[in-house]
Amino acid sequence: MSQLVTCFKPDSPALRSDRPLSDDEIRAVVPSIFGEDRHPNCSARYSYIPTAAVLSELRKEGFQPFMACQTRVRREDRREFTKHLLRLRHASQINGGEANEVVLINSHDGSSAYQMLSGRYVFVCENGLACGDTFLDVRVPHKGDVAERVVEGAYEILQGFERVENSREAMRAVSLDTGEQEVFARAALSLRYDPEKPAPVSEGQLLEPRRIEDRGSDLWSVFNRCQEGLVKGGLEGRTASGRRQRTRPVWGIDQNLKLNRALWMLAEEMRKLKA
Repeated sequence: MSQLVTCFKPDSPALRSDRPLSDDEIRAVVPSIFGEDRHPNCSARYSYIPTAAVLSELRKEGFQPFMACQTRVRREDRREFTKHLLRLRHASQINGGEANEVVLINSHDGSSAYQMLSGRYVFVCENGLACGDTFLDVRVPHKGDVAERVVEGAYEILQGFERVENSREAMRAVSLDTGEQEVFARAALSLRYDPEKPAPVSEGQLLEPRRIEDRGSDLWSVFNRCQEGLVKGGLEGRTASGRRQRTRPVWGIDQNLKLNRALWMLAEEMRKLKA
């Protein structure tokens, strides 16, 4: 059963499923992936290759889309060209409690090159995680044989997942005491909110586990609790004036990826300090 993702605004075009998405399902929600031409404002030097063509090539290589979204636009004439995102899993990576993913970002209005990141999808909590600069970040400009280069980049990232697994296991082997967990949570809050102002929630709230599986004191569990609390929001907090509020989820594509990657890099630095 497909469902709208919760990390973007409720009215943002986004779709996630626990099975591979079909073209018809994607087209109904994220039409920019199937745009038939570049935006009229793009230069003649802009090499237009529709994301649908790249998706077709990736499917031939065993990659399947499980999530698609695009940015919300005010002008209807930009809906077919706006920035969009696909999360794909390879056939060899689909089963199990967690799956490695290729995160593909593109647009047809010249605002974004093809970009691919290494990512993870945790089935238990439905978090989306994009790894930091420690791992591959492949960018492909709109020039030449874009589709072939994107497929090559997807395999580069697939091969790099071994490093992701190694880092995850290393984080699980690092134990944090109460003070260290609070330090991590405080640093995580500064990535989401203005560090010069009081955060709307406390470190303790961010560290509160939402599931039994995340109760551990190891770095991986602490990282997951902080990541979910910041990305999904929903925590009871207060504004600077003292008014009660619930923290908001991170809605935008760029903001979501930026925060996820920053949190991953924070966890990596903590792991190095504890090594």
